Amino acid sequence: MRYISTRSGSAGAQTPAIGFLDAVLAGLAPDGGLYVPEQWPSFTREEIAAFAGRPYAEVAAAVIGKFAGDALDRDDVARMCAEAYATFTHPAVTPLRELHPNLWLLELFHGPTLAFKDVAMQLLARLYEKALAAQRRTMTIVCATSGDTGGAAVEAFRGRANVRIVALFPDGRISEVQRRFMTTAADANVRTVAVQGSFDDCQAMVKSMFLDDQFRRAVDLSGVNSINWARIAAQAVYYFTAGVALGAPHRPVSFAVPTGNFGDAFAGYVAHKMGLPIERIVIATNGNDILARAIEDGRYARGVVMATQSPAMDIQIASNFERLYFEAVRRDGVETGRAFRAFAETGSIEIPPAALASMRELFRGASVDEHDTARTILATFNETGELIDPHTAVGLAGAQRFALASGATPLVVLSTAHPAKFPEAVEAAAGVVPPLPRAGGGLADKPERFDRLPADVDAAKAYVRAFVGA
Repeated sequence: MRYISTRSGSAGAQTPAIGFLDAVLAGLAPDGGLYVPEQWPSFTREEIAAFAGRPYAEVAAAVIGKFAGDALDRDDVARMCAEAYATFTHPAVTPLRELHPNLWLLELFHGPTLAFKDVAMQLLARLYEKALAAQRRTMTIVCATSGDTGGAAVEAFRGRANVRIVALFPDGRISEVQRRFMTTAADANVRTVAVQGSFDDCQAMVKSMFLDDQFRRAVDLSGVNSINWARIAAQAVYYFTAGVALGAPHRPVSFAVPTGNFGDAFAGYVAHKMGLPIERIVIATNGNDILARAIEDGRYARGVVMATQSPAMDIQIASNFERLYFEAVRRDGVETGRAFRAFAETGSIEIPPAALASMRELFRGASVDEHDTARTILATFNETGELIDPHTAVGLAGAQRFALASGATPLVVLSTAHPAKFPEAVEAAAGVVPPLPRAGGGLADKPERFDRLPADVDAAKAYVRAFVGA
């Protein structure tokens, strides 16, 4: 299995195809593009049906094995998956919970930091450990987080011998619980930084570091944001387990995904390409609705980032949208490179009509405002007794716009975080304080350790160099 850049061939350059582990360690391609499989692997209907009743780690090993090819031994993949998902507190890892007939929540928050990012990050850390130990190499991970990625990355990589990690988060724009999952780590290989800006600023700083070849080589830079292909591959697994539990491949399933950076939603596209019969994926955003507008109006245009009660989605530049665009323009790397270089300069892309039609075969977009988010938290609690976090509420409200649950196809809303990560928002909406599970116990009593930086890439580079030098 080989991996190519979404911008391969653009600007007169031809980025060579690389193997699975090289793509994992690289994160971003040297030309600024994102890695995708050279050819899509697939499962037969019989192979998908055979996932029914199998442990989550076994399904994960089957899916990851398709993407790893001969880069990893099957026994190694199975071992890493078993170890990764043993860290989850629910035996099903990502259980389904029925809200109403034909309407389900897929609970993705039973990992160590109570958010869906754990599903991929626990596996990714083990992939890094395997690859770096073989190469006798130490890498520096710099990640930008809108709240949950940083905590999941710190938890997964802290204390590991072959990795240093720096997590950049927007100062004052994430919840206290999200912040403490990062800043209470005392391991020597971890640094956390509050950036005086938005998540988009943090993400832009990380991308600039990757595009500085001298800096990249000096610190041996890598990235674990959803630009990393292994993150997408690992997240595709729970689409299969949920789909099969609800009757796939013998009947289709629809999903609603609360999303900001589009990684979780693109993982659904990946599962679809591999053979899972997905009828519809609703992209649900908060007021930072660049993705919903792109799918519904055909114009991908960034706006000003606004602070909301669902901060992990306070994003106006969705990195993984480039992967979908690449697929929609029939894998034309030249066109994709042109479009996204122009986006960096002008802040907008007019999606070609044929490409938009291709996207809308699977995706629809819905923007959910603050009032509807709070209303959905309260209504769900009153009607079902379930407390949901604001991000899940956005997904549920977005799904209701299309009345998908009223049809014959099961509708699954991805529940991306435990409500206890956002206690203020949940209490304000439902009048109930969600209890913090055991995984978050003691966070409030631990000392925090973090630094502050301006939203300036040169300052961030100097900080990372100093950390590496120390």
